[in-house]
Amino acid sequence: MSILIASWYDITAIMFLVLVLGFSALGFGQERWQARSMTISSRGIAAASQTLASQAGAQILARGGSAVDAAIAANAVLSVVEPMMCGMGGDLFAIHFDAKTGKLAGLNASGWSGKGQTLEAYSKKGLSGVPYTGIHTVSVPGAVDGWWQLHQKFGKRPWAELFQPAIYYARYGFPVTEIIQEDWAGTTSKLQNDENARKYWMVDGRAPRVGEVFRVPALAAAYELLANGGRDAFYSGPILRSILKTSRRLGGTLVAEDFQQFRSEWVDPISTDYRGWKVYEMPPNGQGIAALMMLNLMEKFSLPQLDVRSAEAMHLKIEAQKLAYRDLYQYVADPRRAKVPVAGMLSKAYAAERAKAILGDRATCDTRHGDPEKGHTVYLSVVDSGGNSVSWIQSISDLWGSGVAVDDFAFHLHDRAGGFSSDPAHPNALAARKRPFHTIIPGFMEKGNQKIAFGIMRGGNQAQAHAQFVSNVADHGMNIQAALEAPRFTRRSVEGCGVMIENRLNEGALEKLRAMGHIVDLRAEYSAQMGGGQAVLVDTVTKIHYGASSPRKDGAAIPEPDPYFSTKQP
Repeated sequence: MSILIASWYDITAIMFLVLVLGFSALGFGQERWQARSMTISSRGIAAASQTLASQAGAQILARGGSAVDAAIAANAVLSVVEPMMCGMGGDLFAIHFDAKTGKLAGLNASGWSGKGQTLEAYSKKGLSGVPYTGIHTVSVPGAVDGWWQLHQKFGKRPWAELFQPAIYYARYGFPVTEIIQEDWAGTTSKLQNDENARKYWMVDGRAPRVGEVFRVPALAAAYELLANGGRDAFYSGPILRSILKTSRRLGGTLVAEDFQQFRSEWVDPISTDYRGWKVYEMPPNGQGIAALMMLNLMEKFSLPQLDVRSAEAMHLKIEAQKLAYRDLYQYVADPRRAKVPVAGMLSKAYAAERAKAILGDRATCDTRHGDPEKGHTVYLSVVDSGGNSVSWIQSISDLWGSGVAVDDFAFHLHDRAGGFSSDPAHPNALAARKRPFHTIIPGFMEKGNQKIAFGIMRGGNQAQAHAQFVSNVADHGMNIQAALEAPRFTRRSVEGCGVMIENRLNEGALEKLRAMGHIVDLRAEYSAQMGGGQAVLVDTVTKIHYGASSPRKDGAAIPEPDPYFSTKQP
């Protein structure tokens, strides 16, 4: 009997071992750092910071729409469901990839200042330079013209159709999501300061709660006018009349000609090569050049040999950010109105010289700008079934922008003019018909058959986040979802050694950073301070598309539905 019992235990142990090994072979023992998998499809994918917006983009793709069509629809929905971040009262930048030609096209849809917006005029109004909020921080919004220009060039579906999802949610309501509700609830004091904001965007003096259905019919009316009247409804029609009425009531200086004479600008993206990848950003007046400068500095060090979560890797990237941002804030302005030394700032020789200031074992707290002349925001990305993709970022700047909601139509005007300098000697000084320094930037990178449209939000965080994303892909071999999720740092001030870091580095790495002289401000595992992001990857050989969405936002990468209910099967 004892022999039989021993044999039964032996057999059971062997069977258990076989099952464990079998499960391991099938992937049940897989360990990984990323929380989500990529979205993978042979059709289109829309990735946005709120799922209803992603869904709207995917629906437009299913109706035969282009990547641009889907992006416009998703952007409009975001202005309803994430209203503190974006909307027709803000600006837009986009990089479009054409799958047939392989060419990139950049659109700068950042608006200019009005002809009455000068430092002299502000001084006469009793303002000591450029304010940080209110009607005097409002420049001409460029987003609507950007939507129009992109649709004229790359759109396939009728213009009016693209705004139906936004009109639907504004009229019939949407349930408020978690992260958006947190931003809403945290900024009610700003809403309280404007009578329209209180009227349209608060419920009994408070922010809507998570899951509460929120409606804003006035915004639906604005989108109906835009859908039926095109860009002219905004720049010379009824929407403009309400903007100007609002501006006059608050003592603003904007006039009709400021809007009527504005046009977006098609530009060639600037680029650098980084470890076999070509990385593109928009040229100034935006901060994208700082991401490329960071990469040029980081290229001088052996990052591929370092663990992405190591103190050494984090230190080198932080130090590169300090140098790049010193130059960014010193030189970047509207290149039509100031000399911006783009070629010098992107020079590999200049990067090699600047990189000598990076010490491998010690933080530098007093960086200076170099001399290159010697030599709140939403991001979305879309790929359509044809492999055309767009990297798209749109914003009203700070949460709720200027704090001014437009009479009759509810949407907020941005405070982008607050990005001007009050120093008359600075290249970014406030002047009439000038575009301010801009934080919002779309990114794009390519290597062989892989084309990635990507972007990460949150003000001055964006360029440093772009560089970290590229490094995660190029240096550390991550896929686009892992690259978005990986722990990041951000620095809010160009001064000192302070740095925010997500709490996913081990204590040994954090202690080593502190020993190097970094003043570490430890944040949550997935901190909003690091900015949410989206990405889509096109494989031009396999024709398979990949989407990714950061867990730091309420969004998702949603694929275009396959035609399983259609009589026309592929």
